[in-house]
Amino acid sequence: MDRTDRARLDAYFQQIIKRFPVPRGITSLVVTHLLPERPVFLGALSGVTRIAAVLPKPRSIDQATLEVVRAAHPVHELSRTRFADPVTALHFLEDVAAGQQVVLLDIGGYFAGSLSTLAEKFSGRVLGVVEDTENGHQRYASLDRLPCPVVSVARSPLKEPEDHLVGRSIVFSTEALLRTRGDILTGRQATVIGFGKVGRSIAHTLRAQDLHVTVFDSSPLKQVQAHSQGFRTAESCREAIRDAGLVICATGHAALRKADFAALRNGAYVAAATSPDDELELSSLDGTYSRKSSGDHLTRYERPGHTFHLLADGGAVNFVHGAAVGSFIHLVQGEILAAAASIAKGGAVPGLHEVSTGDRQDIARLWLQHFLS
Repeated sequence: MDRTDRARLDAYFQQIIKRFPVPRGITSLVVTHLLPERPVFLGALSGVTRIAAVLPKPRSIDQATLEVVRAAHPVHELSRTRFADPVTALHFLEDVAAGQQVVLLDIGGYFAGSLSTLAEKFSGRVLGVVEDTENGHQRYASLDRLPCPVVSVARSPLKEPEDHLVGRSIVFSTEALLRTRGDILTGRQATVIGFGKVGRSIAHTLRAQDLHVTVFDSSPLKQVQAHSQGFRTAESCREAIRDAGLVICATGHAALRKADFAALRNGAYVAAATSPDDELELSSLDGTYSRKSSGDHLTRYERPGHTFHLLADGGAVNFVHGAAVGSFIHLVQGEILAAAASIAKGGAVPGLHEVSTGDRQDIARLWLQHFLS
């Protein structure tokens, strides 16, 4: 990011903070992708909260960015197991933010499994959670009781441009990796599992590149939507993947289980749009398939009579090439700051919430002023 772009982004975030002020004395914990533009967002957040911990998602860490962030903020390791266990999660929160008023900024529902314990036993107060992803939204929504407000931006109209571009970046990275083996996408049979916003973008992008695309979604409503948009649909996941030379998973939860892998077409490529622990039950293949590198960011899974190739170790394949979506990411970051401000002010009852339409309109207006001028 050059000096002019940085100044533009700083000015945008300052206007966001002015429009959505945060009361003094708030502490934040931040789950985040560490991509090159992220230090500016963290700098804006640190201007209105004390960042007690930056928790980088393991498969989306740019090393140069990590060093920049580490020089400015405390950085800690992120893992599902650390925060799924309520006792471990509580000890961590006490270590970094004892007695403080805390807002948790999440990407993927990492705090969902321990949230009740954190809210009830923490020496300070967990004011609430901001969640960025559909996967995380579903994790919080599935809890029997939310002990504090959870503001989700996952289904926001401001996130739709990002989701569309994420889908396109996933197809770009998929083809780039196939080309390292002398393969291309054009003419293949492809299956997209999941027809949410990202899956829909993937399916349309694949079709535009002359692939024959089948869609499977566990929701009949999504199946109808896919069919109405001209895609072939299948009644089951195994039917959908049986003849596909490429399978891209975009569900945010377990898309392929042990028996599904066995149903893959011999030699198929498999890619995912989110974390491997969310999309793919790879651990179920231990002792059944051998693994070895078959190219850059490609792993060949093999057993007698059957092979398939996994891209990017099952992680979000677009992060191989930086997962860039341009300035549209700042729409979502602006809404995250607005959501954190609304939680910090208090007054919201425990449960799932969204940023208001009026506030989203203001964020969009500020973005247009700064990035289209």
